[in-house]
Amino acid sequence: MGGRILTMKRQAAELGRIRTGFSTPNPDPKKKPIMRRSKTFVFSSHSEQYVAAAAELWGGAVERWTPQNQKIEQFRVISNASEIHAILPAGDPLSQANELWTGGGCARRCDGEVEKLSGEPCICRARFGEDWHLRGPREVCRPTSRISVMLPELPDLGVWRLESKSHYAADVMAGGVDTVLAATGGQSVMPVRMWIEQRTAKRGGETKNFPVVMVVPSIPKLRHALSGPLSMANALDPGTLVDRPAIEAARPDYCAEARQCRTPDDVIAVWRRADRAGHGSPQMLDELKRIASDIERGVDTSTGDVGDQDGEPGPDADGAYDVEVVDDQGDAEPPTANPRDAWPPVATPGGGAP
Repeated sequence: MGGRILTMKRQAAELGRIRTGFSTPNPDPKKKPIMRRSKTFVFSSHSEQYVAAAAELWGGAVERWTPQNQKIEQFRVISNASEIHAILPAGDPLSQANELWTGGGCARRCDGEVEKLSGEPCICRARFGEDWHLRGPREVCRPTSRISVMLPELPDLGVWRLESKSHYAADVMAGGVDTVLAATGGQSVMPVRMWIEQRTAKRGGETKNFPVVMVVPSIPKLRHALSGPLSMANALDPGTLVDRPAIEAARPDYCAEARQCRTPDDVIAVWRRADRAGHGSPQMLDELKRIASDIERGVDTSTGDVGDQDGEPGPDADGAYDVEVVDDQGDAEPPTANPRDAWPPVATPGGGAP
């Protein structure tokens, strides 16, 4: 890869905007256009091709349009869709600040505690208290949220930016995005569902209606969104997501339990429990029989010194072995191979020994 200017953000190309409102001409040509809220998403772009593709997908008619306070004509479509599917790119796609704009540009940009352009404490809060956001936009900053998403059904590689100036939407949007970031660490994309939800709130005894854009992970199960980064293939087709296998609980060490037993019957009980749980095997059965045989001959198996594979006791703490009693031919008396004749057989898969 070639070099990069390290101070550049290297952001993806912005192909267009997603809006929740639109303007209509004012009957009085001397006045500004009339701003209206929309119950459906509005798509705008400098490219007619992008807007036409959005109109084909979500309905509406493509029209020429010039944004307020601008002179460059664009294209827009007031779609029929109040809900769309998108993809959050990797990293943090959400930018939020309390902003005050004038004819000369952005006059204030604040994070709620410090106004970044002047370095002073939050000016709005200092002047109007904690409920400063209830005042008009000419007096105070407006909570501004900008979120960039990819629309996989539209042409070209890039992002579409949705901007909201709602105090309530800012809180809801941040909560949804932060949940995704906590799950993925910002290391992968995430399919999301976005819709316009109409809400109401009482302010000063009056009921106010306002739209909120909801952004939530669009996956078959919540666990898919919380189990770490996703591949681009999963983001494009969430239906391919499958549950990751659960971590199997560790099996008990039945042989270690058997060595703590005091009678062969207790060892047989350990075998029954292992076999009913579906953990039994011929190898385990042979090992437990050997342990039972050692216990039958008086060997203390709880110390772990159960002798070699022939069942002989090991040395004591001083390294000495017990005295053997041999017959005239010099052969040790062989231990009983199986001290119990009623060992349950190995059950069929799934447990259930008789």
